Amino acid sequence: MTRPVILVVGAGPGVSRSVALRFAREGYDVGLVGLDPDPLQALAAEVEETGATSVQAAVDITDEAATRSAITRIGQRLGRIDVVHFNPSAFREADPLELTVAGLLEDVALGVGALLTAVQAARPFLQPGGRVTATGSMAADKPWHRAASLGVQKAGLRNLVGSLDRTLKPEGIRAVSVTVRGALATEGPFTPDRVAEAIWGAAHQDEESWQSAVDYAG
Repeated sequence: MTRPVILVVGAGPGVSRSVALRFAREGYDVGLVGLDPDPLQALAAEVEETGATSVQAAVDITDEAATRSAITRIGQRLGRIDVVHFNPSAFREADPLELTVAGLLEDVALGVGALLTAVQAARPFLQPGGRVTATGSMAADKPWHRAASLGVQKAGLRNLVGSLDRTLKPEGIRAVSVTVRGALATEGPFTPDRVAEAIWGAAHQDEESWQSAVDYAG
């Protein structure tokens, strides 16, 4: 049998790194999609140290055609996709009187719209039992006014994940967003590794009591 596969979209340091390694240690091969090739290669090397296979693609995930092509290549190379994890968001320090419509739409294209591209591209490789996970944030409920677009992204992301869950449920595929209710830190309950553990748990919920939005409060 082939090993299960997680596709990490928005891969790099931080939570996405911890998620990739958490799944790799559990026997998953790993597809990595991100913008910068150097962090991707560094993460791929860490993944492969666990004994997993890693395939990387450096693309701008707001480029739909390039992202679809990259994910298709990864799916074909690894033979399947069992989990799609979506991690990216855009941080733009601008309050609602400074934020432009163009800037807001640019940020939403990255932090929300790219999830559509990723799931649609991965869908031919997802089978019953497949999962879609996303890194959410308390900014969805308590936005910081000085980064107004981030709250919009995280609220939209959670909403879209709920719609994906209802759409994919009849095919045996479920989706969940994990709302991180704290600031990421190098120590304590909100380290990237602890958040990755919460994402692992959310992806492995009992389907009979499945929730498409869960909180991680440390």
